[in-house]
Amino acid sequence: MARRPAIAARPPPRPRRGTPEDTRGRLVQAAAEIFNRDGYDGTDSNRIAREAGYAPGTFYKHFPDKRQIFLAVYAEWVEREWRDVSQTIEAGGMPEDVATRTVDIFLGHHRRWRGFRASLRALVTADVEVRDFYRAQRRKQLELLAELRRNRSGDTDSREADLLLLFTLERTADALAEDEPEALEVRPELLRKLLVDLVRARLDRRGKTPHRARG
Repeated sequence: MARRPAIAARPPPRPRRGTPEDTRGRLVQAAAEIFNRDGYDGTDSNRIAREAGYAPGTFYKHFPDKRQIFLAVYAEWVEREWRDVSQTIEAGGMPEDVATRTVDIFLGHHRRWRGFRASLRALVTADVEVRDFYRAQRRKQLELLAELRRNRSGDTDSREADLLLLFTLERTADALAEDEPEALEVRPELLRKLLVDLVRARLDRRGKTPHRARG
């Protein structure tokens, strides 16, 4: 009986092809998922490249090291979050509804990416380059918030109040994403309601200015 020819082993999958922008985008997307799942210290550039479907050498055609792709992930995360916020506010509606949708966007993004956010907070504390980049993104967020607020209500109030709102939203959203209120026997739905009230008051000041003390 004639022997059947041996079946040749399948070659490894070929790296994905596309424009340099496509390749960079796939690397950033893969890095985002890995950082979120395994943390910044839980992976390396080779794993990111393989997860995206490329040979490890492809990574270094787009990023010099793991820190730089982490910063690219963060920049894209900020852009995506604020694009969703902008669309929600610009769509208009009743103030309570707009504020509720805005808060839910923040809470949803922070819960979806809570692993990435944990790495971000640790690196901002320990890494000067990450901290500088984080603060540059914070300035961008402040400018976006001021523009959205002016377009909605004509308010030209202080950056300090905007920054307080950003701090409150982000840090409360991180705590809710990590179930910290439950651990402290605090009702998360009440915290969410307080955030909604805060956002509504900030977005709909209708040109009010702070009262100045009389001399």
